[in-house]
Amino acid sequence: MIEVDLAVRGMTCASCVARVEKKLNKVPGVTAVVNLATERAHVELDGSAADLSNEDLVGTVVKAGYDASVISRTGDAPDAEMIQAAEAAAEAAAKARVADLWRRFVVSAILSVPVVGLSMIPALQFPGWQWVIGALSLVVAFWCGWPFHRAAFRAARYGSSTMDTLVSLGVLASMGWSLWALTLGGAGRIGYTMQMTGIHGLGHAAAPHLYFETSAMIVTFLLIGRWLEARSRRSAGDALRSLLELGASEALLVRRAGSDEPVEQVVPVSQLQVGDVFRVRPGETVATDGVIVAGSSSIDASLVTGESLPVDVGVGDDVTGATLNTHGSLEVRATRVGEDTTLAHMGRLLAEAQTGKAPVQRIADRISAVFVPVVILIALATFGVRVFTDNAEMALASAITVLVVACPCALGLATPTALLVGSGRLSRLGALIRGPEVLEGAHAVDTIMLDKTGTLTSGVMSVSEVETAGTSGAEGTSGAEDAVLALAAGLEAHSEHPIAQAIVRAARERGITPTAVSDFANHAGKGVAGTAGGEPVAAGRLSWLADHVSPELTDRAQALARTGASVVVVTKAGRGMGLIAVRDTIRPEAAQTLAALRERGLTPVLVTGDNALAAATVAAELGIADVRAEVLPEQKVEVLKELQDAGRKVAMVGDGVNDAAALAAADLSIAMGSGTDVAKAAADITIVNSDIRAIPNSLRVSARTLQIIKENLAWAFAYNVIAIPLAVFGVIVPGIAAFAMASSSVIVVGNSLRLRNA
Repeated sequence: MIEVDLAVRGMTCASCVARVEKKLNKVPGVTAVVNLATERAHVELDGSAADLSNEDLVGTVVKAGYDASVISRTGDAPDAEMIQAAEAAAEAAAKARVADLWRRFVVSAILSVPVVGLSMIPALQFPGWQWVIGALSLVVAFWCGWPFHRAAFRAARYGSSTMDTLVSLGVLASMGWSLWALTLGGAGRIGYTMQMTGIHGLGHAAAPHLYFETSAMIVTFLLIGRWLEARSRRSAGDALRSLLELGASEALLVRRAGSDEPVEQVVPVSQLQVGDVFRVRPGETVATDGVIVAGSSSIDASLVTGESLPVDVGVGDDVTGATLNTHGSLEVRATRVGEDTTLAHMGRLLAEAQTGKAPVQRIADRISAVFVPVVILIALATFGVRVFTDNAEMALASAITVLVVACPCALGLATPTALLVGSGRLSRLGALIRGPEVLEGAHAVDTIMLDKTGTLTSGVMSVSEVETAGTSGAEGTSGAEDAVLALAAGLEAHSEHPIAQAIVRAARERGITPTAVSDFANHAGKGVAGTAGGEPVAAGRLSWLADHVSPELTDRAQALARTGASVVVVTKAGRGMGLIAVRDTIRPEAAQTLAALRERGLTPVLVTGDNALAAATVAAELGIADVRAEVLPEQKVEVLKELQDAGRKVAMVGDGVNDAAALAAADLSIAMGSGTDVAKAAADITIVNSDIRAIPNSLRVSARTLQIIKENLAWAFAYNVIAIPLAVFGVIVPGIAAFAMASSSVIVVGNSLRLRNA
């Protein structure tokens, strides 16, 4: 499968989108999705279309009546500079369009003031006024309105019609009638005056009515509407642009991959290779994903993952490209470069989410495909009927109003603008959605399956209790407890086991020096042993060291085990010294997260591979009633199916790797993972920063985004259903129709922008 992303310029409404999609999808082996808000086309080529060149695809879009350029294509050698240049060109074109629309609007607004004023206020109509406004209207209609005519002519050239077709026809019809009335119809005589009596009063006028103010109002209102719409589209896409702009442009290369020779050279990031070592100075951005080989510092990842506090890092720690080095100097060996980096994957996920279409948009697309031709037919039918029932002037006014008031723009913008803003808001909260169809899944779920380790708990073992022989932890002396911990740390310092690392870390945090241990021996699955001060010492499972432990210490070890702790017994010279309880601690934000999920009406289900005691302890602390313990990864699918068979819509939260089968079967899949896990996550929603508070936040924003989409579509449909009949029956005049049509698109975009604060 080859994927190609195109920038498509010149689209103005849903009919344009339908036209481009239809042209591309007619090519054998091509599947295309076109987005109006981002002005992008995402094209997938199967094996039969693999030979299609970029020029072939661009040519297909051009034949549809629009301009296009290739931004990226999978399978080509990654060329960051080419992609950057294509993005820059598309960005420059968008900025130029916004500036051009504003310039034309300013001229149109200035010239339209006297045109509208003289046309609507008889007291201002001096001798020959109609010739003055005729001259001014020519500039407004044909120079200021040129973008509409150009787009309409281009569409007509390829046998198509768009929103601009309706606008252009309305302007040309009103100008054509007015110029005829001015030069041949008797409205050009000196002393001619005009009253604004509405459409139904036209039949009683002594001379033909002029519609110069109609063309001026159509062009002016639509130019300001298009300008606001274009600016809002750029605002809606800010999240993706700001994400992609986070990356560094240069890196200080220290050593090339496979070489020990120092380099000390500033190079473009695009020239970095896997294995290269680069330096990151205080205040600089990490150039690409890598692992620290020298130095220590704190990394601010807030702009990438949403984590609010800097994270301490040192030798051996992974760092993500585009994060900020706050104080120390680091040397980093590149592990991912170019299109394989975390930032690039995040950008692709966000772009895919913003390019796709929600299922609720499909009906709008089907209507938009035939909208413009149907409106033209309605306008012609209105003209034909009114010519016989009233007169030609009233018929023309009603037909122009039908053409102008109809608005497929709002239909085309309803979904993509909401997706742009909603997915951007999610990315700032540390969550990425895979596509717009996720929104409906997120809205429907009523049950959420949660793994224990790494989701509700930190996944990092820590010492919770230290007890000595003969006394409980509460009564034991600090010195005796320190001695137990020192001996255990001396033994466990030789082990890589998570429990061993927790004991060593606890001793270090308490300022305790580990006891020197020699003759270290690891007994797999049991514990470790050695010699300290000439005496045999050991640390491990109670079952292994039971013969050396007093009944009292055994009872305390078993009591701690029943609370879900992993217990390490410490012996010296064949006698039990004490015991250490190690637990996987509950995340401090877990209770807050579960409360937020319950507020949304979701029932939490704890599903874990841990023993029943450990699972029950965590569930009791967090108030989870439904607990499934000792569940193997493949059995999680069975639990999921059981819940679904009971009529529940289930969201599954997992790590995106071990829980892959359950994630794939869930109604909504949520993958937890650090930034480096984004590449592997095949979930609907990926929590980039591993902060589980992002789960209810992402569900809230997803539901809000779907609600905004439905509101936008309801408005777009209701507007057209009401406005077109009003125009047919002559209730509204062309100028008011132009204002209403321009407003409808702006309202949709403005409604979508409310998601910024969701």
